Amino acid sequence: MVTLSPRTVSDHVALAEIELCGELMIAASAAIGERLSADRIDEVLDVQVITERTTVPRQADHRGDGAGDRRGPRP
Repeated sequence: MVTLSPRTVSDHVALAEIELCGELMIAASAAIGERLSADRIDEVLDVQVITERTTVPRQADHRGDGAGDRRGPRP
């Protein structure tokens, strides 16, 4: 007798990972070169590239008045 357990979140994650691996294998088998480029992998996995600021802006930068700067208002 087989006991079935309820599906868990990890089941959905595992299935999604298997599907992504399958997509990569299909793309790799159709590729002309020896390996997929990073851009092609991103395309297959539908990766969206988002550029972010590398520094944290100061509060005064958002206000534009220099009030958040300890040195006083900007000239």
